[in-house]
Amino acid sequence: MRDFASCFSEHAIKVSDSSCSGNSGRSPSAQNTVACVYRTQHSTGKQLLVTVTWCRNQMGHLLSVTVDDDPASCVCKVDTSSWQFWKKKGTRSLETGSSKVDVFWDLSSAKYAAGPEPVENFYLVVVADAQIVVLLGDMDEEAAMKKFDITTPIANFFLSARKEYVSGKAVYSTKAQFVDHGVCHDILIKCRGENGGTKDPELCVCIDQKKVIHVKKLLWKFRGNQTILVDGLPVDMMWDVHGWFFNSSASGDAVFMFKPRKGSDSRLWLEEKLLPKKDLGGPGFSLLIYACKCP
Repeated sequence: MRDFASCFSEHAIKVSDSSCSGNSGRSPSAQNTVACVYRTQHSTGKQLLVTVTWCRNQMGHLLSVTVDDDPASCVCKVDTSSWQFWKKKGTRSLETGSSKVDVFWDLSSAKYAAGPEPVENFYLVVVADAQIVVLLGDMDEEAAMKKFDITTPIANFFLSARKEYVSGKAVYSTKAQFVDHGVCHDILIKCRGENGGTKDPELCVCIDQKKVIHVKKLLWKFRGNQTILVDGLPVDMMWDVHGWFFNSSASGDAVFMFKPRKGSDSRLWLEEKLLPKKDLGGPGFSLLIYACKCP
């Protein structure tokens, strides 16, 4: 799923279909933080999880990379705010577990859209034991191997999970590619009440401008799940908006999850037992959206 980053070259979604239009003057909320989890298999057979987290705040953009999904094994945390020019390009090295890991990045000319991820003119390369295990950005494989003096072909890696953290009004948009090398789909999530207000709120989920989920009486159905068909495969969608309505604080969090089922598996993915994180044949791609509904 190496071409997955191209899905995010434009974060704004223009909705023209009547079933998904009418945002009551609200623009879709932009992501504050995006964490991408990549599963990768080294030529030695060693399997790793590499998590790349992109953040955006008032000072600028930040980047962090962890290996094996262990906070203690953080390879690098980079502050790429506009006043720290020297950190927009560099390298970090660390030994984690039984691997020697190097991270190379160049964000000095990176261009950003609405979200925290760069969309062009950048690269991020993770090297484990002298093999590239994750390659993101504009640099192709041949150029990367030559630049970093790598002789072993790039490891097989794919995007296993994407976690988005957003805040704003109750209109959220993103993109997702549920099948490797498949179509990139527009996703729009809206939560609004009668006449665009807060009375009798409803949940509406649209994919490619078509309404696929419509939940009425959301105050009573604040948690639930439904199965939709995308690319000919069933995709389970779960929502939990309890925090929006019953959190005692000024704002609450909601969680939306999308995950395609594997093959002929008829079970809801929430019923599956978690497989060992080292098993590349385990669960496929999943999209998680953590939404803070600001007043």
